[in-house]
Amino acid sequence: MAEFDCYEAINQWKTNNIMHYMTNPKALNQFHDLIMEKVFHLAITRLLPNKPPCDFCWFITGSGGRLEQGMISDQDHGIVFQTYSEENNAFFLQLGKEISDGLDIVGYPYCKGNVMSANPLWCKPLSEWKNQLVSWMEEGSWESIRNLQIFYDARSLIGNDCFLHGLKKMIFEYERKHPPLLERLMDNIMHIKKAIGPLGQIIVNTTGEHRGSIDLKYSAFIPYVNAIRLLSIKEGLLDTSTIARMKQLSTIDNYRLQMKNYITNFKALLEYRHTLSKVNSYEETHYLNIQRLPPSNRKEIKKILKDGKNLHQYVHSLIKKGV
Repeated sequence: MAEFDCYEAINQWKTNNIMHYMTNPKALNQFHDLIMEKVFHLAITRLLPNKPPCDFCWFITGSGGRLEQGMISDQDHGIVFQTYSEENNAFFLQLGKEISDGLDIVGYPYCKGNVMSANPLWCKPLSEWKNQLVSWMEEGSWESIRNLQIFYDARSLIGNDCFLHGLKKMIFEYERKHPPLLERLMDNIMHIKKAIGPLGQIIVNTTGEHRGSIDLKYSAFIPYVNAIRLLSIKEGLLDTSTIARMKQLSTIDNYRLQMKNYITNFKALLEYRHTLSKVNSYEETHYLNIQRLPPSNRKEIKKILKDGKNLHQYVHSLIKKGV
């Protein structure tokens, strides 16, 4: 892949080549990583003659952090830099804005929740990140707990990943000393979209442009992602992808039997989402038309939805019992 002198050129290269990486979800996510790395390096070049004044880590989170992006994805990212100074702070915020603008031009829309390196909340020196994580855990508001879970899905793309690992270990240590944190995390994710009706039918949208479809993100993905993330925090796992977390959990006696089934379900979910990749907007990647599926696939989707709800309820029971 050639070096580029503008974001528009990266966008064009991305458009011309993305179909070569549509063979499976893993290949597609590796392609996204490649594009985002190119955006980062161009952003650094555009800030020359200035260079990063200290060690740092640029991380991505959300579906990118979990290696679960579809063809179209928005941006979720942040920066941890080693040493505080006004000059360092100004440099990395400027870099964060350049990255955010560049990603938008390349085809990754701005994050509606403002989880981006241009936001001072997500661009801080290591010492302030430590203070912020403690504040989020101690405050326990809905927004703070949500931010904590977003951070936990962070994956280093450029720079020193030891910063992220150290910060996540702080979360593990705090949780061991303050078990109620898990309950607050569970309370934050209690609401899940109802997907199965009282007669066992899949609940689909009955009106609008997505008539006959289910919202795959909120009906199917979210119950699995949230529940497995919570178990990962409980067990102190550093992996970020839901599949990798499940595989790690399957080595623990308490979860071994259940995880095999959930791994199969989640791999199938990724494949279903992959079939939705050839669409025109980020929103459309979430909707799967159930009525157009053959009976065998509808049966599989129903099982995935039921198992996701059961997993969510299992984790809720586990946390409430303090097991």
